[in-house]
Amino acid sequence: MKQPLPLPVPDPKSLTESQVLKSLTSLLTSEFTSQSVNSYIPYFTANPKLLVSLFSSHTLFHKPTVLLSLFKWAKTHLCDSVAHSPLTLLSLLPSLIAHHKFVDAKSLLTTFIAGDKQNVLHRHILHPDRSVRISNALLDLSIAAYVASGKPHHAAQLFNKMKKLHFKPNLLTCNTLLNALVRYPSKHSLTVARAVYRDADKLGVQVNTNTFNILIRGCCLESNFEEAKELFRKMGEKGCDPDNVSYNTMLDAFCKKGMLNEARELLLDMKEKKLVPNRLTYNILISGYCKLGWLKDAAKVIELMTQSDVLPDVWTYNMLLDGFCKDGRLEEAFRLKEEMENLKLLPDVVSYNTLINGCFEFGSSSESFRLIEEMNEKGVKLNACTYNTMLKWFVKQGNMHEASRTIEKMEENGFSPDKVTYNTLINGYCKVGKLSDAFKMMNEMVGKSLKMDNVTLNVLLHTLCRERKLDEAYHLLNSASRRGYFVDDVSYGTLINGYFEDDKSSHALDLWSEMKEKKIIPTVVNYNIIIQGLCQLGKTDEAIEKLNELLGNGLVPNDITYNTIIHGYCWERQVEKAFQFHNKMVENLFKPDVFTCNILLRGLCKEGMLDKGLKLFNKWVLKGKADSATYNTMISGLCRQGRFKEAFDLYAEMEEKKLGPDVYTYNAILGALTDAGRLKDAEEFLAKIVETGKLHDQSLQFDKGQDVEAPGTPQDSDPGSVAYSQQINELCIQGKYKDAMEIFQESAKKGIALQKSSYIILMDGLIRRRKSISKTVQ
Repeated sequence: MKQPLPLPVPDPKSLTESQVLKSLTSLLTSEFTSQSVNSYIPYFTANPKLLVSLFSSHTLFHKPTVLLSLFKWAKTHLCDSVAHSPLTLLSLLPSLIAHHKFVDAKSLLTTFIAGDKQNVLHRHILHPDRSVRISNALLDLSIAAYVASGKPHHAAQLFNKMKKLHFKPNLLTCNTLLNALVRYPSKHSLTVARAVYRDADKLGVQVNTNTFNILIRGCCLESNFEEAKELFRKMGEKGCDPDNVSYNTMLDAFCKKGMLNEARELLLDMKEKKLVPNRLTYNILISGYCKLGWLKDAAKVIELMTQSDVLPDVWTYNMLLDGFCKDGRLEEAFRLKEEMENLKLLPDVVSYNTLINGCFEFGSSSESFRLIEEMNEKGVKLNACTYNTMLKWFVKQGNMHEASRTIEKMEENGFSPDKVTYNTLINGYCKVGKLSDAFKMMNEMVGKSLKMDNVTLNVLLHTLCRERKLDEAYHLLNSASRRGYFVDDVSYGTLINGYFEDDKSSHALDLWSEMKEKKIIPTVVNYNIIIQGLCQLGKTDEAIEKLNELLGNGLVPNDITYNTIIHGYCWERQVEKAFQFHNKMVENLFKPDVFTCNILLRGLCKEGMLDKGLKLFNKWVLKGKADSATYNTMISGLCRQGRFKEAFDLYAEMEEKKLGPDVYTYNAILGALTDAGRLKDAEEFLAKIVETGKLHDQSLQFDKGQDVEAPGTPQDSDPGSVAYSQQINELCIQGKYKDAMEIFQESAKKGIALQKSSYIILMDGLIRRRKSISKTVQ
């Protein structure tokens, strides 16, 4: 076909639009070359609508390749107002869609969206003029493009447009949009996702198992397990069978929340449905057991894996490594590393990072740095997590200078500080009391487009609560929620605990109700906080109700749960109830530990039930469940009843077993002897322990010791205790130890217990006095 001659260039206005359009159409129909179209640039510039008219031409509609080439040419040779107009793109897309060039169409849309800061294209699709043809396929592709561009909420608005036009969306479009909304870090997104699912169902979209799996994942992210279970039920109604992904998603959520009973039931249901657990299923269970510290159970799952011909992988071993390291069992962790290497499963960067962190926490920093050297030798490259682990160590040591140097090294090796880095720094500044620097780091995060997550939030909440800035903490919690952040069980638990510690129990209980209203599922830790708070208020029976609620939610109570309730009953002087509860829990496989024994023993001694206490004490000694606090409790009880011979027998037994004695033992005996008026015996006992040199060393370690008194004893706030303690402290500072001893004897006769620090100051002073006298004599 004969190619038309180029139109004269000088005066674009001399020809009508139809003439130019006819000439260009003829040219493009025959053959497109960049050189042949270049001479028409003045016409395109003079008439911006010319390009839209060409793309809308019926003649060129069937030449999508030519139109695509013309569009690319226009982007290079024409000004932005012509080539980058949304109308230009929207006039081209119908031809591409009609000829199934979906990849090209989506690519053009995605590229345009990336540069469309004002969302002009989005507005044109939502509110098109007469020149734009909105089709089902165009909306489908646009939704996919906005999702791919990280704008699922814009995509959801286009989905809503489809609903209004009664267009039936593609199943892939629905699933892609749902997945993007569920993964988007905002609670509002999950609400939108539910609406999209309902609308798709109304428009007649045949949903599949993948659709339900995406929604189940969303519910699990919210800890909305009831809705997740309901979706499981609905799957059958829609002819969709749950698959491994469905079960694994739920199992993972249950295990992360410590809901092992629910997880077991789900696993049984999975087997009833003839679904074979895969490696991921087993790994999820192992992870759940490891997080609860049930390492034996985790090891049994590995045995079950091998019996089912499912081989453990590096991830399986990494979780076990993590479990051993968190439990401080480093020798077993290193043996596991050797086992991996023997099985030709080479430890990866995660394995090394886990061991490095474990050594920092429970071993030695030198061992951690040796592992880093080993990584370099074996070609395992350090990653951001390795640097963050080192950073965490320096922050823990309060060494912010080395922390800064670690970040410099991190950046030198091509790693940018991430959310973990900033969260660690924020935590570090909070620990050293530099809240302003912590908030400065938070602002720096936002400046670098690193969105504050619940870890950042929880660190700041913890610090504000520790500093008793509870109003600020509550404001932060509320503002974070309004901005769409995931406020989790840790956030609420932190503030609830803060309120209890500040004696604002009503605020704590209100926040607990608010947490439940917002369908944030409490964990065992949350229940332990509320149970402890109620026990401290003398409401242990109400705490039992919370325990029953915990069990009803499929959670597994831990030692802290049981010990807190036992302590609560003892604190209320209901020792019989404490033992009844203890016995009932033992029947339910609760294994009492040394803390349980000490709580019960102290309860008996406090109520004067000394003989029953002695029987219990002897029973636990035989079982190897007695520590220094157990002996101190018993000695203290015996001394209070004047049974000094038995007390001194236990004192000797403590020495023999190398369980002490310590400053608390001395306090109990000295106080009781003084109270009984046996001042000479008290002086002789004090002289004996001074001569051995034990008291001075231990008194210096007072803060690290273990008090036989339960937390929250009222003596420190008793006015009499405070007055006598201050007198003794002042006399000791002045070196008037004899006068201080007389005040001590006076307080003992009145039955007033001193502040613990005063006992230490007095003893320390008497030691110094005795040493001074000894030197003078020499």
